[in-house]
Amino acid sequence: AGSGLGRLFALEFARRRALLVLWDINTQSNEETAGMVRHIYRDLEAADAAALQAGNGEEEILPHCNLQVFTYTCDVGKRENVYLTAERVRKEVGEVSVLVNNAGVVSGHHLLECPDELIERTMMVNCHAHFWTTKAFLPTMLEINHGHIVTVASSLGLFSTAGVEDYCASKFGVVGFHESLSHELKAAEKDGIKTTLVCPYLVDTGMFRGCRIRKEIEPFLPPLKPDYCVKQAMKAILTDQPMICTPRLMYIVTFMKSILPFEAVVCMYRFLGADKCMYPFIAQRKQATNNNE
Repeated sequence: AGSGLGRLFALEFARRRALLVLWDINTQSNEETAGMVRHIYRDLEAADAAALQAGNGEEEILPHCNLQVFTYTCDVGKRENVYLTAERVRKEVGEVSVLVNNAGVVSGHHLLECPDELIERTMMVNCHAHFWTTKAFLPTMLEINHGHIVTVASSLGLFSTAGVEDYCASKFGVVGFHESLSHELKAAEKDGIKTTLVCPYLVDTGMFRGCRIRKEIEPFLPPLKPDYCVKQAMKAILTDQPMICTPRLMYIVTFMKSILPFEAVVCMYRFLGADKCMYPFIAQRKQATNNNE
């Protein structure tokens, strides 16, 4: 929750008066997010007080004690850390009813140039972490048949591109995990537990800075604004939508990839400039590494 989409999700849930539990490996950035959340809570409390003073008691106003935020420093790539932190949450806050898995990292190296440790790190954070957090909080959801599991994946979990093999593998893995889990919940007839898979196109958070498709296509398919991406995802979560791809064009690309022969998909990628779209990004990361940035 310390930055990027995670921070924006926290703010969106805060505006809807959720009691929030924020996790991040970076304590400082996580506390900064909590500060933003508390600012939203104060505004809500002020609006409630003004409504009560004006005598507008038609709408139910939630007690102020519900507007709380809790922060925990956690490396979600390490299962022992996840299980210990989850136990602390249960003791200090209570059970989690909405679980948002959105942590993500990218190595930014071609496969043969990527250190093994970075490949393992990408898989642990982007994929394995979903297993640990879900195993930590799903049992109570099953007991009471109530909850919502949100998986923030990527369009690169539905179709791939060159140069980011570890990232694509991790996102394909988490999409498969989410789909299988959804089927398991349906098979168990746990209709009170909802699942939402979020697969956005390139989001302008700086994570893939430098990524470029064909310049003639870019005006029609620009990087997504983070706020827009999260607002669309929140609409899907609030309406129990099983899956959302942003923008809608991603549905078409996924469908075409599923029915076309591989060589036809390669031609489509080349037309869009998606076949080597990550190469400028990788080059920038390599230069930054060489400059010790």
